[in-house]
Amino acid sequence: MAKLMNWNNFERQLKEKKLLLFSPLDITRLFGISKVAATFLVHRYVQKMFIRRVRRGLYVFPGLLPPDLYLANKIYEPSYVSLEFALSYHRVIPETVYEITSVTTKSTRCFTALGKIFSYHSLKQDAFTGYILEKQDGFTYLIAEPEKAFVDCMYLRAKAKKELLQRFDKERINKDKALQYTGFFKNDNLTRIIKRALE
Repeated sequence: MAKLMNWNNFERQLKEKKLLLFSPLDITRLFGISKVAATFLVHRYVQKMFIRRVRRGLYVFPGLLPPDLYLANKIYEPSYVSLEFALSYHRVIPETVYEITSVTTKSTRCFTALGKIFSYHSLKQDAFTGYILEKQDGFTYLIAEPEKAFVDCMYLRAKAKKELLQRFDKERINKDKALQYTGFFKNDNLTRIIKRALE
């Protein structure tokens, strides 16, 4: 344990394992110490500002932050990036979106982490599909296809009685694929909304 308490050893071993986002459980497995000892160690290094807390139970090295979209997937699991952020990412809408929006099968939640807002909106299990795997700087993350991000967004806006998307590039949306994804919601009103929007 004495060797483990040395910051250089701690940092080196995590970086060798490419654990740039880690939890006390990762520390327990890597160093063979108890969960209590791992939690104490992490707390100590946060106080010294050697590592930063992303959210409860998740930590990073300040100078080696993983990509935001990878963090979005990990902060609240299961989830994939969707809605307005994904639509902007795929250039379906012209706006730059700073809040990183995702969907999940769990309860709707919002987190502020590392100076950014990560929001998660609940979808039923049957509709939790239509995402692809992308890679950035060696990290992989899940993000909705343009059509699924569009359908997710229209569904949640209609459900909340909010204004539906008006400004978007229809050329970047495959109507047949969008309607296929709409079917997973089993919602006649949503089907009418998507058909009308993509006419």
